[in-house]
Amino acid sequence: MPDTARPHPSPASGLPLPDGLSRVALWTASAHAAEHGRPTPYVRDPWAADFLRAAGFSGGPPGDGPLQRLLPDWAVVRTRFYDEHLVAAARSGCRQVVLLGAGLDTRAFRLDWPTGTHVFEVEDPALLAFKNHVLDCAPPSCGRRSTVGADPAGSWREELLAAGLDPRRPTAWLCETHLYHLQPRTVESIVRTMTDLSAPGSTFGAECVNAGAASSSFVAPFLEALSATGISWHWQLADPEGWWAEHGWDAGVADLFTLPYVVQRLAPYLPLLTEAAAKCVFLTTGTLGDRR
Repeated sequence: MPDTARPHPSPASGLPLPDGLSRVALWTASAHAAEHGRPTPYVRDPWAADFLRAAGFSGGPPGDGPLQRLLPDWAVVRTRFYDEHLVAAARSGCRQVVLLGAGLDTRAFRLDWPTGTHVFEVEDPALLAFKNHVLDCAPPSCGRRSTVGADPAGSWREELLAAGLDPRRPTAWLCETHLYHLQPRTVESIVRTMTDLSAPGSTFGAECVNAGAASSSFVAPFLEALSATGISWHWQLADPEGWWAEHGWDAGVADLFTLPYVVQRLAPYLPLLTEAAAKCVFLTTGTLGDRR
């Protein structure tokens, strides 16, 4: 585990964060910072508090409904789920890992990667500059980390290839929360590029919003509060397995309440979780299908 006694970056570090989804990244960092202070955290992210301090940020998602109260703990279990998914994928042969819309993700530094893992982070150049300033030359725990300064919702194919991605080798892709903030047509374009650059044996992970739960009394108030900030959940799916199959991937949705850490952490919220609320998002993973 990295040394957490290093000097702290100063607030308002001179590298302003871009507007928009950087706020989502800071909400996640806030959840990670609180988690890191627990006696036995599910996610150990010693840089999360540094990001908050450097950004001069405090607070969390807008509004004060039941979903907002659950979100910090949900962010932690989602992170833990995809931590385990990515490390397992790397140990199974996907030694290239691409974090699309990487935000303030520190997986390149905090996970126990197998030898030779190359982590690529695709993100807005301004957000990457802020992130690298806070990380302050910390050594990655993977074999190699490459940052790709490009709009993750735009064109990043050539930049990713120039950074060293080899499309002949299996890749583990992660779009943790990025896709559902985008318009469906943009998501289609991103997934086509992802698929085109993937060799047999590649995997993906993506959180997907359940279209059937978005109008529920549990979710709708949060979406209204979120929209007032200029951020929305545009891409919603009723059948994630079917959608990903149409795009070439064999996908499955995690049965979250079979995972002990999910049950333990979300137990206080069980009285709030109707069936619709418990399935308001899908933690989806999959592998590249047979292209023959």
